[in-house]
Amino acid sequence: MKALILVDLQNDFMPGGALAVAEGDAVVAVANRLIPRFELVVATQDWHPADHGSFAANHEGRRPGEVIDLEGLDQVLWPVHCVQGSAGAAFHADLDVDGLTEVFPKGQDATVDSYSGFFDNGKRRATGLGDYLKAQGVDEVFVMGLATDYCVKFTALDAAALGFKTSLVADGCRAVNLQPEDGAAAIAEMAAAGIEIVASTSLVPVG
Repeated sequence: MKALILVDLQNDFMPGGALAVAEGDAVVAVANRLIPRFELVVATQDWHPADHGSFAANHEGRRPGEVIDLEGLDQVLWPVHCVQGSAGAAFHADLDVDGLTEVFPKGQDATVDSYSGFFDNGKRRATGLGDYLKAQGVDEVFVMGLATDYCVKFTALDAAALGFKTSLVADGCRAVNLQPEDGAAAIAEMAAAGIEIVASTSLVPVG
């Protein structure tokens, strides 16, 4: 079975959000076109406690974009975003949430970030997504969402490492681009790992 994985289509990653991704809202329409074409659609959701260690505001004198050691892992510091229960953590209002089969929250442990929808960054705990997909008989996944160079990349790489045939829906993604080429480099890294790079139009013809 094929599944669609929608990564972090949340308000804080949209234009005007706390950690806005340029044109992030443009991918919502792509998601809505694809959702009806899949029997199984799962979404990941950043769901941070307010004291999360990835927030620059929780480290005196630190700014977003700096890198610190957090419990033994390099951690990019971010603006406060996707705090549990906040409007910023909610899915974009235009997303067809009725088409979602299951939602997997991540980033709930204040001591470790969780870019991937499958594991935290230290691979200390699984979210349950991998086991869920396998229990449903899924053997192929299509990944899209926000942002290409962080949560999308690590979700796709982990999907491939877990044995799922994995494709990236490239036009359904946008990058943070802390450095201008980060998004392109992430796509190259995914392709090198055997992930197929596809366009949504190859899955759902336009017109």
